[in-house]
Amino acid sequence: MELTEKYCGLSDGEVKKRRERYGENSLTLKREDSALRVLLKFFSEPVFLLLIGAAGLYFFLGEPRDGAVMLVFVAFMGTINIYQEWKTDRTLAALKSLSSPKVTAVRGGEVVTLPSEELVPGDIIIVSEGERIAADCELLENDGFGADESALTGESEIVWKVCAPHGEAGRGWRTDHCYAGTNAVAGRTVARVTETGPRTEYGKIGTDVAQAPDRPTPLEKQTHRLVRDCSLFSVMMLVFIVAATYYRGSGIIEAALSGITIAMATIPEEFPVVLTVFLALGAWRLAKRNSLIRRIPSVETLGAVTVLCVDKTGTLTENRMSLKELTPLCGATPKKLTEVTVLASETNPYDPMERAILDEAAKNKFDVKRLQGQRLLHEYPFSSESRMMCHVWAYRGKVMAAAKGSPENILRLCSLTPDEREWAEREQLRLAGAGCRVLAVAYNDDMKDIPERMEACKLRLAGLAAFVDPPRENVAESIRACGGAGVRVVMITGDNSVTAHRIAHDVGLGCGEREHVMITGEELEKMNDGELAKKLGDVTIFSRIMPREKMRIVKALRSRGEVVAMTGDGVNDAPALKYADIGIAMGGRGTEVAREAADMVLLDDDFSTIVSTIRDGRRIYDNIRKAMEYILVIHIPIALSALAAPLLALPVLLAPIHVVLLELIIDPTCSIIFERQPEERDIMERPPRPVGAPIITRGLLGKAAAQGLAIFAAAFGSYYITLPYGGAEHARTFFLTVLVLANLFLVYVNRSDRDFAFAKGSAAVDKVAWFVNFGVLLCLIVMSTLPQAAAATKLQPLSPADFALALLAAASATFWWEGVKCFRRTRG
Repeated sequence: MELTEKYCGLSDGEVKKRRERYGENSLTLKREDSALRVLLKFFSEPVFLLLIGAAGLYFFLGEPRDGAVMLVFVAFMGTINIYQEWKTDRTLAALKSLSSPKVTAVRGGEVVTLPSEELVPGDIIIVSEGERIAADCELLENDGFGADESALTGESEIVWKVCAPHGEAGRGWRTDHCYAGTNAVAGRTVARVTETGPRTEYGKIGTDVAQAPDRPTPLEKQTHRLVRDCSLFSVMMLVFIVAATYYRGSGIIEAALSGITIAMATIPEEFPVVLTVFLALGAWRLAKRNSLIRRIPSVETLGAVTVLCVDKTGTLTENRMSLKELTPLCGATPKKLTEVTVLASETNPYDPMERAILDEAAKNKFDVKRLQGQRLLHEYPFSSESRMMCHVWAYRGKVMAAAKGSPENILRLCSLTPDEREWAEREQLRLAGAGCRVLAVAYNDDMKDIPERMEACKLRLAGLAAFVDPPRENVAESIRACGGAGVRVVMITGDNSVTAHRIAHDVGLGCGEREHVMITGEELEKMNDGELAKKLGDVTIFSRIMPREKMRIVKALRSRGEVVAMTGDGVNDAPALKYADIGIAMGGRGTEVAREAADMVLLDDDFSTIVSTIRDGRRIYDNIRKAMEYILVIHIPIALSALAAPLLALPVLLAPIHVVLLELIIDPTCSIIFERQPEERDIMERPPRPVGAPIITRGLLGKAAAQGLAIFAAAFGSYYITLPYGGAEHARTFFLTVLVLANLFLVYVNRSDRDFAFAKGSAAVDKVAWFVNFGVLLCLIVMSTLPQAAAATKLQPLSPADFALALLAAASATFWWEGVKCFRRTRG
């Protein structure tokens, strides 16, 4: 019977009505935030309001160059922040692209080809081997139809479909349905569309991704708090200095200049600059090592990760079936078993197990083309009911049948003694217990006739073929490295418990004193969020997990205070990747949806790359702390000097141009030299830093205060002493020289909390550091000796003796900390 005689399909009128009701078969979810709202959100940050206000005051007071510099900083950081708002839109666009561009359907009694976006519920479609399924459908006819649903379920095995209703309501994937975003790998089906667009299973995933909030990282939160507190302090100091200076009889312009100077000396504009530069350069370095960072703050978040959730398929394993073992039985030789297995396979297969069979045979020097080049007399196709298939060949002058399929069905067609059957069943249990997918292989090399049904064939058992999804290389070593760094690895998979245990054992996951603690999807469903959170402390394996349950696990881990990283490569992983503190997608085998939802993409799909990224994340965080410590130290003498001079009724020590000059020295020093510092020797032997640990600790603040006060005493003391002898310009130049030299020495002193300043591997041998230092000194010399520059900055050259005294003052103000480090080293 012709297809169009059996199925008329929808009429044009019905299609129009349903499209008006259900919309197009595509994702149309959009972000509500307008460009104006994004801009307003960005400019509401206190630090940017202060920077813009300070720039406006510079323009008002006739300092357009300084005002322009401030606005450049604002524009640069604003561009980076606004760019991040586009990520969710790109994720939804990737989900939309999953739809098959064309689909074969029955409309108005005719078979037509139309764009997948035009499908509506109720449409009759025809899906053939090799096509991507465009909507959720129920099967009406089934001709050996099988689908690869690993993108949705995480399971790499082919799913054979049936027409009769099957599958538990509310759980599992129904075998009488096929799903949008999956691939047809065998056979053909006629199906009725049941859901389209956002109502499909992958559409629901798109909704979950769109609703996931974009959370600031721990470092961003701490930096924002630090910037806010310092900004409030800057405002109070500005008001105080303006009032005090004006009260002492100075004019309003001089008071405003003094206020702007103290504000510029205390406004922490370097903090967001350091954060941006360090993370951007860190992302650039990681990209050179096959880690593409899509959300830059995630670089440092990896250094704080306490739990790494990994998807088995495609992350711990290669997401491909591999022939692990051929077990000959009943007198068959390995050669005979391989030969029969090849003849029982398709010549150009989609089935991953058949591809594994042919690849393994080719490796073992079998002439696969010659074997499958015989004349095929008859084929019994695979069906989901019988779960077996058979090819009948004209082979070596005889008629030969080669069959493979589920052991229980193949064994029924074989004449076996009780001992042979027991042996075969024992071997089957052994292989299944090792987490293998097992097929039985049988043959008849002298068939007298070809029956109509395969069940009537009489066969001889040749043996069993066992398949596994093999672990990736270096995964076991990487998991051990994670354990040494205090990062717990948890496997989340849609596969069964036996397979999950086998992979965990192969990669060394959770091996040690304790056995694996596992939670299955059925057990998970019975727990509320509180019960789940309590049990998560000991769990290393989650098996038979549905996509939305992955997201629930990630949320539960985060509720325990864990910093969660989630790896994955399928559409089913996208919501969990989005909700994790950092989502890590596989770039080679991963779907576009997973890559767009993730914060980081592994370009080489190498699990070991995560370990090196964790190491770099910790190095970057350490260096950010060192840079921020440096900023605090160097701002203390600047702020105190700008405050002390007007309060002591001394000549103006610092004008806005001097603060800008110092900022031009501080910024490259903290953002270039400290960013390049290598990691500490024990960086991968430490536990992850506590989630709530402040970036500026009491110890760090105490150290910064001690070093800053020492530099202030040396620099301002020099100014106060030399002022009566050389005049204001000479004293100011001496002060700036001491401050600049102390700035250079401080970099070497603070490069490590324990090692000597000029130890091997330090910045002392870094060419870039020397280049920056030379540039800073050259800038100071030019500003003080070039007549035009000296006049603008009110500086004058120093004599060699004065420069030597300034060098001695700067060294004594900074290198005293080496004695503290030496004391710490001796105490162990």
